[in-house]
Amino acid sequence: MPLTIIGPKHQITIPKEVFAKLKLQVRDYLEATVEGRKIVLIPKRLTEKAPSPRLSSAEQRLLTKAHAKIEQIQKDLTKAKGLTPAEAKVAAKVGLIDPGQLYWWTEAWQKGEREADAEIREGRIKSFERIQDFLQDLRS
Repeated sequence: MPLTIIGPKHQITIPKEVFAKLKLQVRDYLEATVEGRKIVLIPKRLTEKAPSPRLSSAEQRLLTKAHAKIEQIQKDLTKAKGLTPAEAKVAAKVGLIDPGQLYWWTEAWQKGEREADAEIREGRIKSFERIQDFLQDLRS
């Protein structure tokens, strides 16, 4: 029976023959449970693995740029630049963004988001709790 050792960060190495027999892959998930004095590891598939679309080297470069921009948009919308149409297209192709919301990630749309955000920060946008207050504001 193959043995393994627990490392300093509580990590274990799955013996090669066990790894192969279970057809595990790097970055697969394992559910860890305890049964009596045994540790039981159960392979889990969180989602079905979809085949990855083939990307040209130009598309791969675009995807790298798109990924960085998407992270920045999610981190700080006010300072982020949107994607070019080509970046948005490749990001949608690989499932990084929803193809139905491709427009939202473009620089043209993000520019409008930044402008709206600035107007809110500067107090040029009013909000109303009740429709009557809104209508009264329109009349004045």
